[in-house]
Amino acid sequence: MENRSFRRIGRDASVIGLGAWQLGADWGDVSEADAHATLQAAVDAGVTFIDTADVYGDGRSEQIVGSFVKDKPGLTVATKMGRRLPQEPANYHLDNFRAWTDRSRANLGVDTLDLVQLHCPPTSVFSSDEVFDGLDTLVQEKRIAAYGVSVEKVDEALTAIARPGVASVQIILNAFRLKPLERVLPAAAEAGVGIIARVPLASGLLSGRYDENTAFAADDHRNYNRHGESFDVGETFSGVDFSTGLEAVRRLRPAVPAGATMAQFALRWIIDQPAVTVVIPGARNPDQARANAHAAELSPLSPETRELITAVYDELIRPQVHDKW
Repeated sequence: MENRSFRRIGRDASVIGLGAWQLGADWGDVSEADAHATLQAAVDAGVTFIDTADVYGDGRSEQIVGSFVKDKPGLTVATKMGRRLPQEPANYHLDNFRAWTDRSRANLGVDTLDLVQLHCPPTSVFSSDEVFDGLDTLVQEKRIAAYGVSVEKVDEALTAIARPGVASVQIILNAFRLKPLERVLPAAAEAGVGIIARVPLASGLLSGRYDENTAFAADDHRNYNRHGESFDVGETFSGVDFSTGLEAVRRLRPAVPAGATMAQFALRWIIDQPAVTVVIPGARNPDQARANAHAAELSPLSPETRELITAVYDELIRPQVHDKW
């Protein structure tokens, strides 16, 4: 497993990590035993970076991750905060930051959180000196070792990258979301800010396992948030219409290398971007976790394959998503 550096905090991470949203909620039920088995499979395959949030299962994901990592040194756990209250800029202040991080510290069973990210807050939050002064205070108080941001829009990412204390930007990046390649990744590389690529499989669309007859459980966001009913629609299928996504996958499938899965192909495209520090696919079982990690063993994709991905994006996906985020 290749490791890449979060330069602003001097910490390395496996280029493929594990997103722990699935282990908390919103993807159907996953038992605690299955969650631990999934985490163990990922770590055994070389994963050293786990991403969670205080809102995943209202703390369940953090608690599961915390119970798993307590006897396993060398792992980095990133969490996120801010989505448990109404999304109003006034809620982003130091007293709440202290309360939120104290709760996450208890859930994860640590004195100091490795990395805390603002969880896709309102756009104006990224321009608030008070907000980032508060985050600096959390570092000084050793509640957190470092902080970053999770964003919906590229302009939010660019605003955050300009902040000297921001260690990382988490952004949707996949074969259906190419816009971050234009300005965000170059700016992050120049500034030494880590890039955490989330939603790498477009909520499973890029796994190639779905078709027009696929049904999702009632408690799965791919059912109840298809049109942004509960949170930003870009978090579900990357904002791409389901049928359009299926057609794009059909066009990309012939380019998948022999012996690789569609999901591994999609992950390899992301880690072929040198400015990406870590990509965080989710997994609901050990087999998925292992398969995701093995994507790092694939050879880099050819220029012709990268051109195909861009061409499919330009024709099918760009009109739906490019100017929205």
